Amino acid sequence: MYQALRPLFFRLPPETAHWLALESARAVAGSGLLGRLWPAPPAAPVEVMGLTLPNPVGLAAGLDKEGRYIDALGELGFGFLEIGTVTPRPQPGNPKPRLFRLPAHEAIINRMGFNNHGLEAMAANIRASRYSGILGINVGRNKDTPADQALADYLAGIERMWSLADYLTINVSSPNTPGLRDLQHGDALRSLLAGIREKQLALTESMGHYVPIAVKVAPDMDEAAVRFMAETLRGVGMDGVIATNTTVDHSAVLRDPLGEETGGLSGRPLAEPSTAVIRQLRAELGADFPIIGVGGITSSAAALAKIRAGASAVQLYSGLIYRGPQLVAECARAIAGGSGA
Repeated sequence: MYQALRPLFFRLPPETAHWLALESARAVAGSGLLGRLWPAPPAAPVEVMGLTLPNPVGLAAGLDKEGRYIDALGELGFGFLEIGTVTPRPQPGNPKPRLFRLPAHEAIINRMGFNNHGLEAMAANIRASRYSGILGINVGRNKDTPADQALADYLAGIERMWSLADYLTINVSSPNTPGLRDLQHGDALRSLLAGIREKQLALTESMGHYVPIAVKVAPDMDEAAVRFMAETLRGVGMDGVIATNTTVDHSAVLRDPLGEETGGLSGRPLAEPSTAVIRQLRAELGADFPIIGVGGITSSAAALAKIRAGASAVQLYSGLIYRGPQLVAECARAIAGGSGA
């Protein structure tokens, strides 16, 4: 079904096609049609960050930035969903065009810029949904928030989403918000995560339940930076890491007519760089620390490669654009069976 529809979607501007596909899925959510077209994989539960996932294949943040499509996406067989990135205040994101397909590379470049309607709009969307599965919420800072005040934005997101999320993700790795990646290094990272951990413990006591927090990291770190990240995650007490976000290295696509567009590159060219970061993180963090692998999963073999590199679970985004929802079940079966194509 998806392969028949894809040429029609690909004739449209990418952001228009993105919206149309999601709105179409939303229109039929609850009818049973999505589940018949793309049946869920057999249950293969895994424990990640203290949560039991029905299967280890999740949706990456970025596809549903505001939680408008939770019910529809929840019918596609994912073991868990992650929505966002959401910022405290609404913001329009970067000027259009800001989303580009590179079909020859099964890749996407985006410079969306955390476009969303803010925390209150997301909260309303979540409350209106019927989805009962594992829901992660990815939080970030507003573009116009000064770097030295970034912690306040993250704390606002954590507090507002605490009662709605099964886990929270701290996004310090998008390349499309100026200065955001500076928070991944040195004292800025230590200070930010220490403040977040303090808030997490305070909310656990006041709200009566614990919500695990993961940090989403970039693939563009050298070995020393990955080592520092791992030491900091362990030292501060974060619950998990999501590896990785998009890359600013476009060397694999420079011959493409759109290869030099500004923004983060995702899709097949990101597969090995993100897997390399996962491999090093696993070596640095030890066997028990949860790692969710994302980046360049356009086949079941790519998903399995991330598990073998040390990921506890995986997430999809760009692969869905090129392969369709059937990729979810394909990846889940490959991980359960230990072989992929």
